[in-house]
Amino acid sequence: MGNWLLPEGLADVLPAEARRIEELRRELLDLYRTYGFELVAPPLVEYIDSLLGAGSDLGLYTCKLVDQLSGRTLGVRADMTTQVTRIDAHLLNRAGVTRLCYCGTVLHARPADLLSSRELLQIGAEIYGHAGFEADLEIINLVLETVGIAGVRAPRLDLSHSGVVKALFDADAAAVARASEIILLLREKDVAGLKALNESGPALRAETQQALRALAELYGGPEVLAEARRVLPALPALAAALDDLQAVVDALPEVALGIDLADVGGYGYHSGVTFALYAEGWHDALVRGGRYDDVSRAFGRARPATGFSLDLRKLAAGLAPAEPGRAVRAPWGQDPALIDAVRALRRSGEIVVQVLPGHEQDQDEYVCDRELALQEGAWTVKTL
Repeated sequence: MGNWLLPEGLADVLPAEARRIEELRRELLDLYRTYGFELVAPPLVEYIDSLLGAGSDLGLYTCKLVDQLSGRTLGVRADMTTQVTRIDAHLLNRAGVTRLCYCGTVLHARPADLLSSRELLQIGAEIYGHAGFEADLEIINLVLETVGIAGVRAPRLDLSHSGVVKALFDADAAAVARASEIILLLREKDVAGLKALNESGPALRAETQQALRALAELYGGPEVLAEARRVLPALPALAAALDDLQAVVDALPEVALGIDLADVGGYGYHSGVTFALYAEGWHDALVRGGRYDDVSRAFGRARPATGFSLDLRKLAAGLAPAEPGRAVRAPWGQDPALIDAVRALRRSGEIVVQVLPGHEQDQDEYVCDRELALQEGAWTVKTL
């Protein structure tokens, strides 16, 4: 094996892609600032207890090591949301609404699927301190503006609500005892498996089993919500969850929306409206997010919270290649007038590539369409 090979699931980012990613990062963080989001930058590594405090399945994706100073187990972050939640709950300690955004590298111990990278450049935004529909809608609108700036065409937003399944579980103790098994069957939309639940293990109530089978087939357009009210039990918490989804649907009349009430991938983590954004050119969800009011409880201060995140490298990979940058070619030299001319051009925002002696300008990253040349005793930019 050559010493230039990288571990499986990791890759270098070459100039054109790196430039596209960096341009997106700057544009998006500037966008989030206009909404009032404050930028935070948590550390790449911290104690594993803190990283996994949310009780999610992040443990499977977190690389672990031993701190040589304390002897305690550290984790390389696999997701930044928990870290930002810790900052809000424990460090900022504000009573009102807090808007935070972030961007940084995360590492997965294993890829999420065969086509995914293990190293992500995660960017996201979170709203803390408001439990109402308004915060969910602000986050969703920010997601739509995010992908719009990136140039994503015809995005589709799929909505769900963790409260639907939770309401069914709360009404049936046997379902609570078999939650992990049921969640797996719902994820796979395994109707046959849901029908066979009472053949082994604690028996579910007939109403619960019927509702779970119906839930696996409740996906499609916004009309699914009306069908759900018809076929699911009349439980107050379930009705409230459907009301939340209807409010989002009504507020986004121009957006392509889908409903999937069996989307329980974040069960145990999410506590309200959840969403995933899909678009042509990406094999999986481009953005995921939703409400997670109980996560900050692990840090001693429960706060309502909703937000989203995405992988900037994944986003850039599905976009059209970046156009080469336009640059000014300049000779190498120590003439004070030449040095001053180059500095002035760079300060004005121009890219100036000085050609070193014995070489031609041959970079793929830039196209030199102008040249700094000495004409009549003055350094002047001329078109090539």
